[in-house]
Parts: sequence; C-alpha cells; structure tokens
Amino acid sequence: MARIIVVGGGIGGLAAALSAERQGHEVVVLERRRAFEELGAGIQLGPNAFWALDRLGVGTDVRDKAVFIDELRLMDGVSGKRMAHMPLTGAYRARFGNPYAVVHRGDLYEPLLRACREAARVELVAGASVTGYAQDVTGATVTLADGTAVTGDALIGADGIRSVIRAQLVGDGEPRVSGHTIYRSVIPMEQVPEDLRWNTVTLWAGPKWHFVHYTIGGGKYLNLAVTRDDGATVAVAGEPVERDRVLAEFDEVGGTPRRLLELGQGWRTWVLCDRDPVGDWTDGRVALLGDAAHPMLQYAAQGACMALEDAVVLGGFLQGCGTGEIVPRLGRYAAERHDRTAKAQLVAREMGRRLYHASGREAEERNAMMAAFSETELYEKVDWLHGFAPPVGPIAGAVR
Repeated sequence: MARIIVVGGGIGGLAAALSAERQGHEVVVLERRRAFEELGAGIQLGPNAFWALDRLGVGTDVRDKAVFIDELRLMDGVSGKRMAHMPLTGAYRARFGNPYAVVHRGDLYEPLLRACREAARVELVAGASVTGYAQDVTGATVTLADGTAVTGDALIGADGIRSVIRAQLVGDGEPRVSGHTIYRSVIPMEQVPEDLRWNTVTLWAGPKWHFVHYTIGGGKYLNLAVTRDDGATVAVAGEPVERDRVLAEFDEVGGTPRRLLELGQGWRTWVLCDRDPVGDWTDGRVALLGDAAHPMLQYAAQGACMALEDAVVLGGFLQGCGTGEIVPRLGRYAAERHDRTAKAQLVAREMGRRLYHASGREAEERNAMMAAFSETELYEKVDWLHGFAPPVGPIAGAVR
C-alpha cells in the first residue's frame, strides 16, 4: 500500500483522506491553518453528495443534522410570482435514491473530521503551510514554509481555489473574478416570523440580483444569501459588512424577500470567483481534487458535491494500488472526473447569467420556459447531476 499526502484539510481534503484510508493506504493531511475547522454558512447537498458520504461511511452522521426540504422553489423577484418548483420528496427520492438536503457547513465537515481522527492510518497536521512540491520516480515531496519536507508515494492537492499545488501544476494564475458579490447572514429561527419558515430552498431572481434562503442547523437557523451582479473586479472573502449597506445595496427588493432581507444580521461579503476548466489535473504522482481542480460558482449548488464525488472516485482507483501503479491510477482518476466537473463549472456560470440575473425580455423568456416544465421534465434536467452513482465499488470499511 502507499503513503499519500493530502494538501488541504477542507471538505474535499478530508474526504480524500478518508477514501484513501478506507483502501488501506497511509495518509497525512497538511492544513495551513492552525486548526482543522470549516468556516461558512449553509450548503446544499444533492443525492450525489449522499451517495458519496455513504460510501465514506459518514452519511448517517450528516443526515442526523441535515434539513430535508420539500422542494426547490424559483420565484420572480419583481412580480413575486412562482416561476417553477421541483418537489424533492416521494418521486424525487424514488428516482435518485437519496434525499436533497441543506446543512451548515460545519455539520458536513465535523463527521468527516471525526472519521479521519478515528481512522488508524490518517495523520492530521495543522499549521503546515505548503510552498511547493517535487517528485521523482520513487515518490513526491512537499516543502513547508518552515523548510520541513514531507514525502509520500502520491500527492493530492485539495487546497482550494488558490491552490499552491495547482499554481505549480497548471500555472494558470489568479482565479477568474465573476463580477458577482454575495452577502451572507445566518440568523436564529426564533427571529423569523412563523409565516416565513418555509421548508424549501427558495430563490428570488431579479434583474442582476438574486436572493436565496433556507433552513440549516437542524431547523435552528435561517441561511440568507443575496447576490448582486455588480461587475466587481477585486476578489473579497468573508469581510464583515454593515447591515445598512446590504439593505441599501438591494433597495429595489420588496415584498416577502425584503422582509427576510431585513432580518439579516452579522453580514459578511464575498466576491465570487471560479476558473476555466483545464485539460489535465495530474503531474506524475500529483493530482488535484475539489476546488483546486474545478472551482465553480455557486449557482448549480454542486461545489462540495463534486469534491465528495472526486474523493470517492479517487478511492476507487486507489483500490489495491501499489506504489508502482500510482501514476497511471491518478491519470485514470482525472480522466474519469474531467468532463463531468468541467460541465458543472460551465453550467454554473450559465445559470448565473441566464437563470438568476436576467432582466427585460430575457426574464420574460426565462419565466415562460421554467413555467412550461413538468415535474418529470425538471427531474430529467437535473438527472445528470443528482443521479450520479458510478460503480466504483464499496469503500466504507473496505480495509480495517
């Protein structure tokens, strides 16, 4: 069996570590921050995410704190009318084999972290800032900021959209700034009026803005996320912002979404970024995973789902893999994942442009198109995303 270095201790990195360990490999996870923790607010998990989580052996733990919503609801932010809705209960679950849920990011991260800490062959190292890598025919080595070298048989770069490993492997510079600014807030549910406590993911689409809200934390909190297509050119990540500024930025938002927007407190802002798909994520014994490989905008709600899929598929290709087989196995993993994740990246961009921020005639055409879809047709539209479950073989508990 092999020793595998994973750079990055986020959702994708921990999932990759757990997946490889389940196949009997020794794994060391290097996290640049001083502690293993997940920041952020709400996250949506499609059936494909639960397929991956079940393969990793943590599906039950994530379900315990998830909110299983009744439908995805798309609203016209100007008229207040419902454009379309996709039920997520009986027929949906029967078709895709798993639920659609929303969770706090921490409620997804903690089960992965706990499983890694309990795993016999996973070592978690915090405060380990990687500056680059080298490799030869015998292995791969990363260098840390303090000069320490960590050596293994393979290296997985799961260090996010500004990945140090990607910078060396692909060399495509800074991420692409989308021009979209998002503001996020999480509030206690007791502050939300009873008539606004919907068990849905609801999206209000307006001219160059949209607003999403849903319950997280097992029903204890409401997650608010409002986005403006404002042409922003400088990346921002998690900066605090005054409530009055958020309300002024969206002064045209009225009705029900305005009531919800005014509930927000402790707002933080990000300027959304992604990257173009690239042809290859591998360099010999080195491969990328998750946002380091295919960072995408939020509009398909699939970023974390794709990272979890990556991890499980990677583990499948590492099954029974000796040190001499690492290079071709990593190549097969990347080839298997490339087209699907590239499509998700590009679809997410297009959704942000055509579906969420349309105005005028484009908005009218969007409304008519969405209203015409039947429930079955909507399921068919998302089948390629939500219905993913390739036969990579069982992973959870494979080697103990």
